[in-house]
Amino acid sequence: MARVDELRLMAKVARMYYAHGLRQQEITERLQIHQSTVSRLLKRAREANLVRISVNTPPGIFAEIEDRLAAQFQLKDAVVVDCPAEEAPLVRDLGAAAAYFLETTVKPGATIGISSWSRSLFAMVDALHPGEICRGGKVVQIMGGVGQVGAEHHAIYLAQRLAALIGANAVLMQAPGVVGSAEAQRVLLNDASVRVATELFEHLDLALVGIGSMEPSRLLASSGNVFSPEERAQLSRQGAVGDICFRFFDAQGRQVKSPLMQRVIGIEAEALHRVKRVVGVAGGRRKIPAILGALRGRWIDILITDQRTAMSLLNDTE
Repeated sequence: MARVDELRLMAKVARMYYAHGLRQQEITERLQIHQSTVSRLLKRAREANLVRISVNTPPGIFAEIEDRLAAQFQLKDAVVVDCPAEEAPLVRDLGAAAAYFLETTVKPGATIGISSWSRSLFAMVDALHPGEICRGGKVVQIMGGVGQVGAEHHAIYLAQRLAALIGANAVLMQAPGVVGSAEAQRVLLNDASVRVATELFEHLDLALVGIGSMEPSRLLASSGNVFSPEERAQLSRQGAVGDICFRFFDAQGRQVKSPLMQRVIGIEAEALHRVKRVVGVAGGRRKIPAILGALRGRWIDILITDQRTAMSLLNDTE
């Protein structure tokens, strides 16, 4: 039990700091006590319930859900967005949230990886404000972007536009995401135009990825960078529930091993796991099994999703 005189000083310091907005250095000078004493008294004031801090969360902000997601799945961060259930506005709002996240966390000189076929990442680029937040940095395609007529333009646009908006240089992967054979993969991975990107995979500071369900999106299907329905059925029989950059995983997040992976041009699962921060942007009911698998397998460190998906993820693990 603290002595009365110590409690009196504790209360005085707490009022000066919290009620009157004085800095610790100002309190030190006014009361002529050491700054470490001020810090200690403030800490003890909280422990003794002399000070109770409450944060009034505005409507549409889900700080508690974000905290629960981060704790439940050992994430570095979670962003939960108040989105409509309809797919188009949901994608738009997730993209806007991802854009703000990027604008507020990326530093000059960073090397950023981005996957090619995520509608949410396209929406992110559309929502970005131009600036020099990544001056001197690189934006690296981590998944093949060459596809059917028009599709290649979209993938190249994504990396180039992102780089231009944040003041970085684009490093493109001049190859399809899925090729016809293991031999074609071997040849392309040894091509200089592909190696310029793959050699940067071990140096990524951040990777921005979509999380794919077993049913390809319209964007992905139109690109031609897909496995056939029979091949996807084979992956499903092996337990696959989703993928990141065509690296498939099961409901527990374990990578699904398949000869089909010998036809993928993109970052390997092991290299993705070594990236300092992997941001997954995904939401909606059909994506829940894939997002849950990605979380359980620690494929991502940061999740940007909508509030309905977030609650389903938490309820599925309670």
